[in-house]
Amino acid sequence: MGTPSDRKPLAERVEELLAADGPLPIVEAGDPVLRRVAEPFEGQLEPSLLTRFVEALRLTMRAAPGVGLAAPQVGVGLRIAVIEDPAPVPDEVRVARGRVPQPFRVLVNPSYEPVGGARAAFYEGCLSVPGWQAVVARHAEVRLLARDEHGRAVDEVFTGWPARIVQHETDHLDGVLYLDRAQTRSLASSRAMAERWGQVTPERAAGELGFELPGSAG
Repeated sequence: MGTPSDRKPLAERVEELLAADGPLPIVEAGDPVLRRVAEPFEGQLEPSLLTRFVEALRLTMRAAPGVGLAAPQVGVGLRIAVIEDPAPVPDEVRVARGRVPQPFRVLVNPSYEPVGGARAAFYEGCLSVPGWQAVVARHAEVRLLARDEHGRAVDEVFTGWPARIVQHETDHLDGVLYLDRAQTRSLASSRAMAERWGQVTPERAAGELGFELPGSAG
């Protein structure tokens, strides 16, 4: 049935969230809003409110910290997400994962399609599933179609880690968590990640925990 807050108009819900100073509270796994397909953005927030909401998403993402945040993660079921990655990583990580800096972007009504058939598997986490990571095989290259916060069309190809971020955040808007796509035997706590699985690639974890990576099946 949902709570009374769930049934409020989205603009009213956003105004309530923005009434408090500082980062917005992040919704965690188990909340139904993370399992619903978000509504396409069709002007439910008037321009000044949209601007304020986007800024709050940016503040919340940076404070977490994270490299992306979707509106459902703060309890708002709209197809809006933000991404940004300063990528302060060693060269070996940059090369192996294709993790390069990404400027702040707003994605409105995003969708993606794979480019080619290559897939890449790495440990991945989520601000809505704190304390855990798991290996997810994702498309290595995707074409993103969206609008920005000003309504301008976005049609861009992303590769490597930026492609992973695009897929992860767009999945949130479809009610999908990264755990739905993960190798369940790879699931690791933050402590286990720090003590055991901090390697650049997850081959060692796959061997010791007993899960398959793309192309590893005999």
